[in-house]
Amino acid sequence: MSETKEKKKDKKLMRGSHVLGEAAIRAGCRAYFGYPITPQNELPEYMAEQFAQMPDAVFLQAESELASINMVMGASIAGARVMTSSSSPGISLKQEGISYIAGMELPAVIVNMMRGGPGLGNIAPAQGDYFQATKGGGHGDYRLIVLAPAYGQEIADMTRQAFDLADKYRNPVMILGDGMLGQMMEPVVFPDPIDPAQLPAKPWTLTGCKGRPSRIIRSLWLDVNREEELNWRLVRKYEAITAEVVDQEMYLAEDAELIIVAYGTAARIAKGGVQRARAMGIKVGLFRPKTLWPYPSEPLARLADQVDEIIVFEMSTGQMVEDVRLAVEGRCRVSFYGRPGGVVATPEEISRVISSTHHRAHPKKVAGGRASGGSRLTVVG
Repeated sequence: MSETKEKKKDKKLMRGSHVLGEAAIRAGCRAYFGYPITPQNELPEYMAEQFAQMPDAVFLQAESELASINMVMGASIAGARVMTSSSSPGISLKQEGISYIAGMELPAVIVNMMRGGPGLGNIAPAQGDYFQATKGGGHGDYRLIVLAPAYGQEIADMTRQAFDLADKYRNPVMILGDGMLGQMMEPVVFPDPIDPAQLPAKPWTLTGCKGRPSRIIRSLWLDVNREEELNWRLVRKYEAITAEVVDQEMYLAEDAELIIVAYGTAARIAKGGVQRARAMGIKVGLFRPKTLWPYPSEPLARLADQVDEIIVFEMSTGQMVEDVRLAVEGRCRVSFYGRPGGVVATPEEISRVISSTHHRAHPKKVAGGRASGGSRLTVVG
């Protein structure tokens, strides 16, 4: 059988939440702890069904989000590849535990299928949790690695990557999606499953100290000098992550005079808008961060040197736009277009935004291709 036919045979049509669950199991995840919340309930349902057939796996629906994130902590300390999932308000409740996990330098995968907010909001897809995910939603100086898939295949690939990165850096990793991405059905090809017994040993785990000196894993350091030492060690780790993990997609960006920046579901919508605008003769491209932390600032900065303007499109009132402005550092104008609260824009809507921005008078160019006037944030639409 040819390789092409083999790939077609291996494709499975699945909804995003189920893709994530299957990919986690194939990545060696054998422990899941969570609490129900719409719109991600299909993921724990899938894990419960599959784990019931696996004698080495543990699924537990905890009594609350607080309980579940602390169970994640315990399973990670014991060496398991462990995952939890929730949606926006539930992730808020997990923040204290996430900070503990980061401070204890434990690997864990945390899934957030975002919904409209603030407060309880609604169950529609939104992107208002960007700050919470990328800036550290809990207390203290810490970072999560944040991956932002936009397609079913990327969910499968990034879930495997999330577990590998968590183990490599002993750091929690968040997969940031939304209700639409979790519900959408797409064909995917899964990577070969991993045997958890074949994963690299974790010499730091707590599995009983008979025959060896005892170990302590903690996040409480009453000695301020020890706490400072921990913080600077974490900073050095985050610097290594920043140098090694950044990823992005550029679409029709080579000759672009205008760039739209978006991630996740918003990027899929934006790509349709770019295609329509190109058909109208507008030289526009898409820059899509696949890692939200660390953010792909350097590739975006290089791209900013060639364009007149960047439009940031988010399904929120504007959060990632701040990282775009920091990356651009005045190289070009930055404008923003958002649809918060669970409203989902259409590609036609985005193409109209691109068209109106394109036809607005461009700033005069100066040497080096930089736009005069510096970086200015304009709300368009």
